[in-house]
Amino acid sequence: MSTHETHSMATLITTLSTSFSQVPPAAVPAVLDCILASTGVSRSSLFASLLDTFTKLSEGVMKNDQKLDSHDCNYLASLVGALCHLLKKFDTNLGALESFIWKCFLPLIKMAHMFSRNMLNQITESFINAVTETNTWVVVEATLVPIFLTLVASSIGMPEKEVSDTFQFMLGSNDRVNHMEMSTKNILSPPGSPSLPISCHILTLMLDAVLQSKKIAASSESIIANGCFDDHNFAGKLTWGLCSLTEQLLLQNLEHRSCATAFLLPIIFKAFSSYCSFQISIDGQTFTLSRNNFFMKIWKCCGTLFSLGTVERRDAFGVLSLYLSFFPFTEESGDTNMSDQVECFDIRAETEFWDEIKRGLVDKESLVRKQSLHILKIALRINGAAQSSGVLEDISAENNSMPHGMTKRELWADKEAKSLGVGKICSQVESSLDSQNKWEAFVLLYEMLEEYGTHLVEAAWNYQVSLLLQNSSSDANNKTSISGAVHQNQIETPGEIFNWLAILWERGFNHDNPQVRCLIMQSFLGIDWKNYGTHARSVPGYFVLGSFIQGLNDPVHHKEFGVKGIYSSMTIEGAANFLSKYTSYLNVRKCIMFLSDLASAAKLQPLGRVGLMCLAECISSAACQVGKNNSEIDAQCFEDGVHDMIKVGKSPHNVKIVLLDALRFIIESSKQHFNSNYRLRVCEKVLDAASVVCTRDLPLDVLLHFISTFPWEFTDHGGPLREKIRQWLMGCGKRCSVNCCSTEMKLLKSLYDFPNRFTSHCNDDASTTFDDEDLDAWEFEAKRWARVLFIACKEEYQLLPILMFIQTHGSDVCKQNNKMDLFPVKFLILILSLVLELQMMQERVARHGSRLRTKSEFFVPESMNEFSHADVPNLYQKFTDIFLLILEELVSFANLSCSIFSNNNTTKTRDETLPGSVTGKLGGPSQRRLSSSTTTAVLQAIMSMKAVATISSFCARVKTDVSLDLPINFLWDFYWKTISSPACDSETGAEIRLAAYEALAPTLTALVSVCSPQTLDILKKNDSSLLSDGKPLLDTLVLSFLQNINKLLTVGVFVRSRRAILMNWKWICLESLLSIPCYALRNGLLLEANNFVFSGAALRCIFSDILESLENAGEGSVLPMLRSVRLVLDLFAQGKSGSLVCLCDGVDSQMLWHLVRSSWILHVSCNKRKVAPIAALLSSVLHSSLFSDESMHIIDGAPGPLKWFVEKILEEGTKSPRTIRLAALHLTGLWLSYPRIIKYYVKELKLLSLHGSVAFDEDFEGELADNRDTRAEVFLLAKGPDPELTKAFINTELYARASVAVLFYKLADMAVMVGSTNENADCHAALESGKMFLLELLDSAVNDKDLAKELYKKYSAIHRRKVRAWQMICILSHFVCQDIVSEVARCLHTSLYRNNLPAVRQYLETFAINIYLKFPSLVGEQLVPILRDYDMRPQALSSYVFIAANVILHASQSVQHRHLNELLPPIVPLLTSHHHSLRGFTQLLVYQVLCKLFPPLDSKASETMTLEKRCFEDLKSYLAKNSDCTRLRQSMEGYLDAYSPHSSVTPAGVFINRVEDVEFECVPISLMEQVLNFLNDVREDLRNSMAKDVVTIKNESLRSDGDQDRMAILSNANERKLSTQLPKDVSLDFQKKITLSKHEKQDKNVNSFLGNQETYKQLQEIEKDDKLLAQVLQSRTLGMERERSSRQHLILVASLLDRIPNLAGLARTCEVFKASSLAIADTNVLHDKQFQLISVTAEKWVPIIEVPVNSLKVFLQKKKREGFSILGLEQTANSIPLDQYIFPKDTVLVLGREKEGIPVDIIHILDACLEIPQLGVVRSLNVHVSGAIALWEYTRQQRSQ
Repeated sequence: MSTHETHSMATLITTLSTSFSQVPPAAVPAVLDCILASTGVSRSSLFASLLDTFTKLSEGVMKNDQKLDSHDCNYLASLVGALCHLLKKFDTNLGALESFIWKCFLPLIKMAHMFSRNMLNQITESFINAVTETNTWVVVEATLVPIFLTLVASSIGMPEKEVSDTFQFMLGSNDRVNHMEMSTKNILSPPGSPSLPISCHILTLMLDAVLQSKKIAASSESIIANGCFDDHNFAGKLTWGLCSLTEQLLLQNLEHRSCATAFLLPIIFKAFSSYCSFQISIDGQTFTLSRNNFFMKIWKCCGTLFSLGTVERRDAFGVLSLYLSFFPFTEESGDTNMSDQVECFDIRAETEFWDEIKRGLVDKESLVRKQSLHILKIALRINGAAQSSGVLEDISAENNSMPHGMTKRELWADKEAKSLGVGKICSQVESSLDSQNKWEAFVLLYEMLEEYGTHLVEAAWNYQVSLLLQNSSSDANNKTSISGAVHQNQIETPGEIFNWLAILWERGFNHDNPQVRCLIMQSFLGIDWKNYGTHARSVPGYFVLGSFIQGLNDPVHHKEFGVKGIYSSMTIEGAANFLSKYTSYLNVRKCIMFLSDLASAAKLQPLGRVGLMCLAECISSAACQVGKNNSEIDAQCFEDGVHDMIKVGKSPHNVKIVLLDALRFIIESSKQHFNSNYRLRVCEKVLDAASVVCTRDLPLDVLLHFISTFPWEFTDHGGPLREKIRQWLMGCGKRCSVNCCSTEMKLLKSLYDFPNRFTSHCNDDASTTFDDEDLDAWEFEAKRWARVLFIACKEEYQLLPILMFIQTHGSDVCKQNNKMDLFPVKFLILILSLVLELQMMQERVARHGSRLRTKSEFFVPESMNEFSHADVPNLYQKFTDIFLLILEELVSFANLSCSIFSNNNTTKTRDETLPGSVTGKLGGPSQRRLSSSTTTAVLQAIMSMKAVATISSFCARVKTDVSLDLPINFLWDFYWKTISSPACDSETGAEIRLAAYEALAPTLTALVSVCSPQTLDILKKNDSSLLSDGKPLLDTLVLSFLQNINKLLTVGVFVRSRRAILMNWKWICLESLLSIPCYALRNGLLLEANNFVFSGAALRCIFSDILESLENAGEGSVLPMLRSVRLVLDLFAQGKSGSLVCLCDGVDSQMLWHLVRSSWILHVSCNKRKVAPIAALLSSVLHSSLFSDESMHIIDGAPGPLKWFVEKILEEGTKSPRTIRLAALHLTGLWLSYPRIIKYYVKELKLLSLHGSVAFDEDFEGELADNRDTRAEVFLLAKGPDPELTKAFINTELYARASVAVLFYKLADMAVMVGSTNENADCHAALESGKMFLLELLDSAVNDKDLAKELYKKYSAIHRRKVRAWQMICILSHFVCQDIVSEVARCLHTSLYRNNLPAVRQYLETFAINIYLKFPSLVGEQLVPILRDYDMRPQALSSYVFIAANVILHASQSVQHRHLNELLPPIVPLLTSHHHSLRGFTQLLVYQVLCKLFPPLDSKASETMTLEKRCFEDLKSYLAKNSDCTRLRQSMEGYLDAYSPHSSVTPAGVFINRVEDVEFECVPISLMEQVLNFLNDVREDLRNSMAKDVVTIKNESLRSDGDQDRMAILSNANERKLSTQLPKDVSLDFQKKITLSKHEKQDKNVNSFLGNQETYKQLQEIEKDDKLLAQVLQSRTLGMERERSSRQHLILVASLLDRIPNLAGLARTCEVFKASSLAIADTNVLHDKQFQLISVTAEKWVPIIEVPVNSLKVFLQKKKREGFSILGLEQTANSIPLDQYIFPKDTVLVLGREKEGIPVDIIHILDACLEIPQLGVVRSLNVHVSGAIALWEYTRQQRSQ
């Protein structure tokens, strides 16, 4: 090219560049054509110049590496478009295309991240168009395709060798391969490289273009210009490459799977939708790429993805959805050139496909469920949920009458179902549903659960499920085989339908709405499985063991569970029945395996209280079916399944052991719930299930482990499960089929062999050392054995082998110790376990006898029914004789073992090398800081001392005449040696001393229990100072102990945790020492004159020591320390009386302040509010000896220490129910004992009276039943006024105020004695305290902000507080005296005049009746004038009528006649009251009075009666015979006869004599409530009757239309004539005064004064004023009429709403849009402050009417008759979008409840349902917002008209 041409080309390129920046890319081809035609420039030179320009441009752009702006993008697109346009001019110039690819297209791909995807598509499209038009695919095949295939393969980490092998058919020769490798490396080099999505996208575009060109070529039969290129072969190769990449990408990470799903799979499926296969020729060989082969590989990939995780499952469903969208049905290929027809791959034939669909439909992720449903609908050819492709025919109009036997709800269900596509009512004669019908019904039900509202599910569920089950039942009866497609068989098979129904049930159990969950559960449990034969077992096992059990765990199904101590429900019973039927068809082997799996469900998912009980019931019910249907099946049947069990890795014994282990886990789980009755029921059901296992072949360890899991109180002597367990162990269970005698013998032999095996057992390493953990394990094992031994041995002779073992081996314990064996320790453990069982047996027998004698203990359930042994005392004697024989040997062994505690060992011991398990640890109860050998010696010494002490105590209790001097002296010697040992400065020595105190704790416990007069001699022997008279016996004993142990604590060698352990032992020992006086006096120790137990100084020292540590007491020390405080205070009290303690001044205020503050800190720092510590705290701090001292309550007008503590404890009790109940129990007992103290606690009494909390505390019950300490501590508090009431209410929210009520009821008995000979100071104090508290409560009832409130909701907190206050005021009515009666009456009448609910008002009435009965003179002074005030509120007037009637009925005979004369006359006029409830109420009461005070008379006497008496007799006769009055009296059910005002003011009348079904504050239904309920029922019946009459009259009026029309014409004419004669506006002014006409004025005889002109002028002036007033009134009336007419004709009904903010907002909206009115359920809400705050006075301007919920149907029907259209805002299947509905002018719009919507019975009345179109994810709007939107749409339509 010459220089001129070069310059002209440069100029041209510059011009073109400018044009490219200014013209759109679409105009570039035209520009180029003009330039080529006008300038003569060759295409090749222009192409080369433009390509060079692009190269320079791309280099600069890539250096900047920044996002291109729109100008640059437009320029770049125009430049590429120009190059592609020039390529089209070259026809088949392969070189130009190849240059374009290397220099332009590939660099553009590297730059793709700098511009948008649209631009990339535009560039690629231009390039492919050029290739297609020039048919140069051969170049693309040789360059771009291998490059991008290699790029995608490299992104997934495919090695180069594998890449070359996989895509060899696309790479060609070695030179090309090398060239491709260099190009690929260049592409991948920075900056920038094509991303995976871009590479996949370009490959997709290429294949799509090839397929399009192939299709066009085939249709036009064109001849390929470039004959060397085979487009079919290229399309096949490219498809093959993409298929290979897809298989790899699907198994990679999320990004790779997304590319495969978004780019590759759609084009591959598109290719295969046109061609079943591709014939590919490679190097002369032909290969076939088959559609079926690829589909099977894709399905295999999906199977792999399904097994990986949630995200992978989602992607797999996406692949299947894509596949089915391209190939929805199995069709023949469109490729007719295939020589061999191959059976097409149908994914629906794969069982795994349906299994995955089932799993997907119940997946936790909603997206996966939607994908699964979508795939299922495609596979089943169901296009939409609400579309029915001829599923069932509609019912014709002539057959549309109500079918026989269908309820209104069922008709509504049928209507809804028909609208959704499955709705024909199938009668018994009609044919059953086919498979497609069933599938559509299934999809319908599933979509309802996922998408539709609650009311639709409720309406259609049972009906549609019954259709499916009905057909399943018919299939079950018809044993014909079913043939058809695979997907048809999925639901056609008789048993398979339950697999799909299980999906619906599972989704229903997990529904968000609790109502739906209840509906589905009731539907499932309501199925009568007898109708389905053996197909009931077709319910999937995974559903039963998983979703079903999980659904049963939902508390919403068990609303009655736990009520009144009944731990069952209808759902539990239904579930048990289902499991019973489900397992009835299983043989023994399968049933036991199923039971094992069912019991293991507790391990797989957390179960709550109700879920665990339900599982136990189900297991028990299923176990009852084992072998029931096959009586000939015995143990051999179980052996028949051994081979099958081995296949699954289970042996017969393993199955039994696994079952028992699972049942054991259930028992362990039940222990988390503390209620003993609950745990007992669970254990009973578990034991029923265990009865299927024969104990004969089970190892003893398994049995011991299983039985030890049961709570010990249930298997204890006399426990509720003891006999049942014994029968099971002995083989006497209901499932046992072997010889019971042989089972018993084998079990006893195992129990007899246990002691030898246990004591001779050695560790594997032959080591004789052990630690605390080993000891605990041995003790637990021995306790289990002892428990089972005493359960199994019912007769004494069965224990003889054990007694022989003890006697034989107990005599040579010391010899065994010399052999360094474990036998001595294990033998002692064995002996202690037997003694422990005997002691518990002894306690239970003693407790049972005490309960039979006193009947006063209410804390322990009556579980002692009968004893296992015929002669328990003989058993004790035999064991005691054996123990006495070996006791001397045991003492010798203990003496030998305790040498480790001697002074020489402890003082000379230096720190030892600790074992690795202890080094560096802080230590704990089982982590001694000692070497292994020393630990063993210490533990042996502790165990020996514990054995000697325990056995000695037991023997002393059984045989009081036996001499135990040897062990007792030994134990006291050990005590003195321990407390006299010097302190140690080494950690090892200190640890040994700590162990000595640990051994001292059981020693002191035994010594205290056997304390007797001989103890005094032993003490004097060890302490010579006691020989002198006057020396306190225990001062040295206790103070030496404290001094010694405190020195040990202050040495400073203990780690923190070990020091805490020593502190625990200190307080346990101190408690035992302080208990010595109590036990000594109980055992007959009498002190001589001038002999004392303690001195006052010693007690103060002990008390100070306790208080110093009380604040920081550990959890294990709390009880011993508080008991020690109580014991010290007891001793102080004894000292003040002059006994036991000398020189005692008692407790001063400073000491008490220290006590209460330290105790309070201890209480609040305790994390767990256990019952025993709380009770101990109350009994110790609020000690009776301190509570009687007034100076401890008030000091100088300020709260004293005890009042301060009571305020604190009650304040904390408002948050802790058990604290306030225990405090009420203790305080009421103290107040009753000391009435003079009550005046300081009026505020606290008020708090207790108004208190309410959680109704039932199961932990409280459980702790009382399980814990001995808890029972003992609470028993000390059980000094309340009424034990019976305490027993009934101690664990209810009523107890606090019930205890106060009983307190004042008892005080009233004391107050009555004032003025009698028996009066004392306590009687006067009781009277004054009662009056004071009464006036305080009355003042609160009148003036308190909450108690005086008149507007409050039923069952609200204010309602409850009002009831509690007036209940207590009724109890206090006994304290009303003459000096306070006027104030009491004033407060009473103020409260009666106020608005109150009947539950509150009945207590006011009862209180008033008792006041007037007590003070008869007040009746005439107060009650009669009040009754004559007929203008008062009807509610108040009704109360006074009730009060007056009962005063007459219950007055004494001396004043009854006077009351009758005073009160009956003002009551009688109320019989004609316009207020219906007051009228009916009065009729009822007057009749009661007349019947009692006017006995029936004979006819002769009636002739001489006075007029008044005859009137009353006739009135009584009328009231007796009137049918309405009779019905009213019958509905009261004798209420008035049973009512007693005297018993109603007693605690029994208020709290106990109540209706059992009423749970609200013990409030019975009042008489007024019963009357109102009766009248409401009658009014509803009357309205229905009137509605029927209206219809009848309307029908009759149609017969006489002509006559009525004529009469109407005459009537209208007369009215018009009359109106012309009347003055103007007379008809509007109905209150206008009459004016005289002219002729009346002229008539002088009319009135004499009319002749007076002055008078007449005055009348005229008055008449003018009246006219003016009339005009004003008329203008106002017309204004109101105009205002009313300007309102829209829409009534908004919000009666179903109860939330105040929504109601207030709707009122404001109605006022803004001028709605005709707003209907709400209760207009009292208008006075609520929250309503007024939100409505901003809207209620004053919009008419608000009251339509209660129970009257809503009547209101809507009335409006419908008036011509209104009744609409509802609700989502149903037939709902019309709001913007598509044309509102009628007269409209009633009903809004549904906030959650549940509009009930089904209201929907029946609606003319249409409207819904607001929603686009978001959340499918609901707030009801106020919804109402506002609908109201605006109505307003908009009316404005547009």
